[in-house]
Amino acid sequence: MTYDIIFSGFGGQGALFAGQLLAYAAMDAGRFVTWIPSYGPEMRGGTAHCTVIISEEEIGSPLVRNPSTVIALNNPSAEKYEPLLATNGYLFYNSSLVSHPFTRRNIHALAIPGSTAAAELGHAKLLNMVLLGAMLAYVPVLPLEAVEQALDNHIPARRRELLEANKLALRKGIELAQRAVQIPA
Repeated sequence: MTYDIIFSGFGGQGALFAGQLLAYAAMDAGRFVTWIPSYGPEMRGGTAHCTVIISEEEIGSPLVRNPSTVIALNNPSAEKYEPLLATNGYLFYNSSLVSHPFTRRNIHALAIPGSTAAAELGHAKLLNMVLLGAMLAYVPVLPLEAVEQALDNHIPARRRELLEANKLALRKGIELAQRAVQIPA
């Protein structure tokens, strides 16, 4: 099985870290992985994104035109990726910030109040983990335990104080996804 996922948000929302963490978790689990971040002017408040492909077989190309899964942390990301999402794909969006009116009915769009949940957990920087957890509830790319182990193994030293909070945020995301409002495909 191959999974292609795009993480997208404003620079500083943690889209690149969430994608990198998932890539590390998949590598640690023995899967083939590509992780392609987008840098440049996006780092200054524009839309930053990364593409992650995880497969049990070698990956032929790291490029994805129509991703099967998108995590949109902000409105510009939701607007950009809704039309590109594959039919029956999953769009997990931060309903705390996204007001984009979704028009496609052949996708699964799940409203996750990520910014609100992150604030309730005590730190805005947990938004990315809330949405990653939500994705894990619907897209069986890896078990939660594998992602938590990747946090233990790969979180940068400067962010170690947020290790347990990140794990709580992943679990909160799963909980929110299980009761999320979904636009049916």
